[in-house]
Amino acid sequence: MGHPELKAETLRRRTFAIISHPDAGKTTLTEKLLLYGGAIRQAGSVKARKAARHATSDWMEIEKQRGISVTSSAMQFDFDGYRINILDTPGHQDFSEDTYRTLVAADSAVMLIDCAKGVEEQTIKLFKVCRMRSIPIFTFVNKLDRAGKDPFELMEELESVLGIRSCPVNWPIGLHGDDFRGVYHRDDRTVELYAGGNHGQNFVEVKTVSVDDPACAELIGKSYYDKLMEDTELLDVAGDEFDIDKILSGQLTPMFFGSAFNNFGVEPFLKRFLSYTKSPGARVADVGPIDPMDEKFTGFVFKIQANMNPAHRDRLAFMRVCSGVFEKGMTVWHSSSGERIKLSQPQQFMAQEHETVETAYPGDIIGLFDPGIFRLGDTLCTGSPVRYSGIPLFAPEFFSRVSPVDSMKRKQFLKGINQLSQEGAVQTFKRPGIGREEMIAGVVGALQMDVLEYRLKSEYGVEITRESLPYRFVRWVKTAPKPVDKLRLPSTTVPAVDKAGRDVLFFENEWSIRLCVENNKGLELDETADRAEADAIEV
Repeated sequence: MGHPELKAETLRRRTFAIISHPDAGKTTLTEKLLLYGGAIRQAGSVKARKAARHATSDWMEIEKQRGISVTSSAMQFDFDGYRINILDTPGHQDFSEDTYRTLVAADSAVMLIDCAKGVEEQTIKLFKVCRMRSIPIFTFVNKLDRAGKDPFELMEELESVLGIRSCPVNWPIGLHGDDFRGVYHRDDRTVELYAGGNHGQNFVEVKTVSVDDPACAELIGKSYYDKLMEDTELLDVAGDEFDIDKILSGQLTPMFFGSAFNNFGVEPFLKRFLSYTKSPGARVADVGPIDPMDEKFTGFVFKIQANMNPAHRDRLAFMRVCSGVFEKGMTVWHSSSGERIKLSQPQQFMAQEHETVETAYPGDIIGLFDPGIFRLGDTLCTGSPVRYSGIPLFAPEFFSRVSPVDSMKRKQFLKGINQLSQEGAVQTFKRPGIGREEMIAGVVGALQMDVLEYRLKSEYGVEITRESLPYRFVRWVKTAPKPVDKLRLPSTTVPAVDKAGRDVLFFENEWSIRLCVENNKGLELDETADRAEADAIEV
């Protein structure tokens, strides 16, 4: 049975993630995009959070308490004939591993930059993951209603810090802040005038004028007009040309300027972004690339979230549809168990509001109720089995020795730790020969330890004791000239094994890593490991 709508539906899909440093305005931008899609009538700005309202994409209790996004949400809406899937990701650096994994499910990324702060540390890490996957990166320079860096300086920063050339699609007029007059769209030679005031929660009436219209200089002021002419001439002569092939291969980033809070520049950005990006493409599996138009359904699990609704103790596996048509109630082959399973209650999301989905197409994100069988990186498919390449484990940077306060609750403790490690919230390690009691928890950000403690107590009824360890790096031993316990290790370096029994080394600093490699010829260390092997083993 063919699906005549498969091609048309796939071609109108766009699936992207928004990446940024904390406080660059990512939640605000997400809300404004949802506003344009008609998914919400009024944007719940971050300022309103102090009241009872919270941003649409934040739902977990601890997020509401702290006002930060700690888990990635998936949201879907329609705009201009496109079906858009936004993967909202934690901006907070302590939850970056969740973001790394989410980027595996995205076809492109929007990199949000605060015009005053430029390229920040967390942006660099996330950019590297996008680069690793060669996905297109679109830059939105935010907060133009406030004082910020010169736009030429920001272009320079993208190249010197991230190593990517940029091509401004629009250009700010006037210095940021009180002086800001609007933006000039280089592609259609129009100036979009900025009117201050709080338009943030609703649509904005946009006033545009052609740059060739004699009235333009009068509207924005002659000195601003002259400066704009000077800037654009410099861009035309010395800047990079707009090259869609370079953009789509991740070598060039188109640059947009605006203010998400005041809803200025968001709609022009969205329209151009949708026209530049492509619909979902082929993904590589063990049998080679699989075309999204292939009639056979395939998808993979990139996130597992427990207890989205504490009243129901539910667990959801987030799946990206890669090819064919997903249908409610279909029976699929499941890579972890090697068995065929029925997918009976699929959900799609508007943050906490789920609705049951009947069909879904390549690029869509579906939530599957998980009775505890799904693992990160699982492939689900119809027909003969295929496997998409796994989602890697990223090296944690914070480590604690953890144990239950009440030793009688060890069973619940192990169950909780095991489930949270399957979700990717934590990684676990053991020191050989130390005894079964010792367990080391590793997380990418320190705040994840607080979440671990909070969730073990609230979801599994287990209080834990935590003892911080001095290590800052873990590396998987890829190849070694001799057994790990026979290696010449720096005095502060400690061997251990991960959940799958693979050898790892804990280091206190980068100098120790270099010394260890120098002292042991033939030793190769990795920053990432294959997750599938780890998830095959229970703690």
